[in-house]
Amino acid sequence: MLFKHGARLLVFAATCALAGACAFIPDFGGSSMSNSEKATLNLQMGVRYLDMGMLDVAQEKLEIAYDLDSGNPETLNALAVFYERMKDDEQATDYYQSAIGKAPDNFSIKNNYGRFLCERGKHEQGMAMLRESLDAPMNKRPWLALSNIGICLIQQNDVVQGEEYFRRALQGNPEYSPALLEMIKISYNKQQFMSARAFLERYLAVAKHSPETLWFAFQTERSLGNQQGADSYKEQLLTAFPTSKEALQVKTAISK
Repeated sequence: MLFKHGARLLVFAATCALAGACAFIPDFGGSSMSNSEKATLNLQMGVRYLDMGMLDVAQEKLEIAYDLDSGNPETLNALAVFYERMKDDEQATDYYQSAIGKAPDNFSIKNNYGRFLCERGKHEQGMAMLRESLDAPMNKRPWLALSNIGICLIQQNDVVQGEEYFRRALQGNPEYSPALLEMIKISYNKQQFMSARAFLERYLAVAKHSPETLWFAFQTERSLGNQQGADSYKEQLLTAFPTSKEALQVKTAISK
């Protein structure tokens, strides 16, 4: 499952069943596989490459999968995510809508599309799509839609309801890192620094530091009067992510 920075939760309906090995599947030219089977394998590889950030080869594999089976909603969903990554919102929208048209009950696609709409300021449409995803009878991972609804509410400056949805997401999956990240930010902004530290510890038990988490960790320890801890996070941020906007913010903060 793909997560990019807490606010962007890229959930694919298709996953790479062959795990790391899927990047090394040989050419299918001489095989006896059906077109449907070839399409599935290319889709799996395309999603894997997309997850690795290898966009050129991801596009190649996804387009092959589409050529072989243009009606597969999982391929349409993955292509939507690809074009979203390429900042081609028009193409992404077309593929999301095509995917939903092919699989109107697919909660994973609706979750992706709802998040996409919210991130582009289309909150009413996005929330409607996310609620449909959440209410889908087959949705066994409700924390995905719950977190995206929370993020959409935060985007509309409704922090109280947003926090409620993040807490509901964590009730369903206490280790869901995007919801933990959002709770770090909410706790810090409410000046509940011990709570922010606790959520950060939970986050680090399941995910790695990003520039954003290091920034909040630095500021949290600083606010708690733990200068040694703050300095440690500062050094990690400046060393691991020296060109990030958070590194610049740290340099500005310590110069004051």
